[in-house]
Amino acid sequence: MALTQGDALAITRRAALGALGAGVVGATVASWPRLTGTDIPGRGDNSLSIVIQGTKADASARQKLVADFNKVHPDIRIKVQAIQSVDWKDFFVKLLTMVAAGQSPDLVYVATEGTQLFAERLAEPLDSYVQRDAAELKEYFEDVHPSLVEAMMYKGSLYQLPMDWNAANMYFNTSALAKAGLQMPADDWTHLDFRTMLSSLKQANGSDFTPYYWTNRLFGGVVPWLYINDTSVLKETKAPGGRWLWDSFYQNDPSSKMRTGGALWEAPNALDPRVEESFDFLRGLVKDGLGVRPEEGGGNTLVGLFASGRIGTTPAGGYWVEGLHEAGMTQDQYDVAFFPKWRTQRHQFGTAGYAIMKTAKDKDAAWEFVKWAASKPAMETQFALPTTTPTRRSMVNEALYAGKGPKHWKVFYDTLDKFPSTGPIPAPPQQAAVETALIKNVSLAVSGDQAQLKSALQSLQRDLEQALGGK
Repeated sequence: MALTQGDALAITRRAALGALGAGVVGATVASWPRLTGTDIPGRGDNSLSIVIQGTKADASARQKLVADFNKVHPDIRIKVQAIQSVDWKDFFVKLLTMVAAGQSPDLVYVATEGTQLFAERLAEPLDSYVQRDAAELKEYFEDVHPSLVEAMMYKGSLYQLPMDWNAANMYFNTSALAKAGLQMPADDWTHLDFRTMLSSLKQANGSDFTPYYWTNRLFGGVVPWLYINDTSVLKETKAPGGRWLWDSFYQNDPSSKMRTGGALWEAPNALDPRVEESFDFLRGLVKDGLGVRPEEGGGNTLVGLFASGRIGTTPAGGYWVEGLHEAGMTQDQYDVAFFPKWRTQRHQFGTAGYAIMKTAKDKDAAWEFVKWAASKPAMETQFALPTTTPTRRSMVNEALYAGKGPKHWKVFYDTLDKFPSTGPIPAPPQQAAVETALIKNVSLAVSGDQAQLKSALQSLQRDLEQALGGK
């Protein structure tokens, strides 16, 4: 029987998802529809091809960056293509399909969700380049928090220079707070203070008002609540190594001695009593009507709901500022705070940067682009609007948020400066399978009684064991 395009799409998606979960990219995987060899920028000529997540408009927006690069390196041609996807997991599915079909780009803009996947199987380590060009990079590292750099390390090697990032901070609708007679919380507020605030918000606002809205995913979902309770669904350890970087660029940083060769998440931890405690706290919010059952989807889908005044508070990062401005919210209609404290006040974050593929046709030229893109002039071009948080501390300033940003915009970078233990989302090479396991069980865990919660966590433990077992 001949396969229809829909059949081919389904088979390809299953194969690529298997590659994500099991870490095997088969050579027989069919190509993704619309992503043929001729679609890959630079294929068939000597141009470096860069793939980003986004739309054609996002790719077009990179053209000024490319043009500026060519003023310095006129001999290195660059072509940019955007792959539209629902989320990072979907992006990696499509990208892995391209790689399996022999259509690998030279560079890929990769978020934390894919850093270890790329590091283990697809990306070239940057160690030798960084050490060779240490004098040129000194200013970059002085301007970038070491937590962001460490998040790009895997088993002692550095695979990306972090360009932008976002922590899970807590956004508040200030009009809703005013109706309840509340002020923005103190920096050291607690999870119990948070619950009390939600109760007041519910009493003071209408029936169609949701005090707390959260999404079912790794970023901004249940994970921040696990982190502040000093736990996670995966056991986190630290890889040895990395001193070549820390002793060279961060020797005067007080946290340098605690830095390592990167985080490792190699075992499930869903049955930790603190995991159950965290889930039970969220279950109580759902049960008492203080928060919704978590919805699937990215944080950007909430912009309209939040801007309409129907949500009291929700976790999001600096990437929300421009979206809220475009949705019509003024600076005084919302604000941002640190995530509340429990046993710790460790926040979660995600970061992103360019990864050089092992299959890149000219790795030296690719490195020149990566190094140049991390320069301040290039980053000021790329992050001229508050659509994300630049990794350079000097760029997270009053000018970036003028006329748009919340009163407490300093919270964004202070999340790193005030909480050195703040770390990346748990994203091992099997991140896609881990996130799938989490999404499958979270709603069930917070939607019933205590017995259902325990059953869901047992299911999550089994699913995580299966996900990680495919390494």
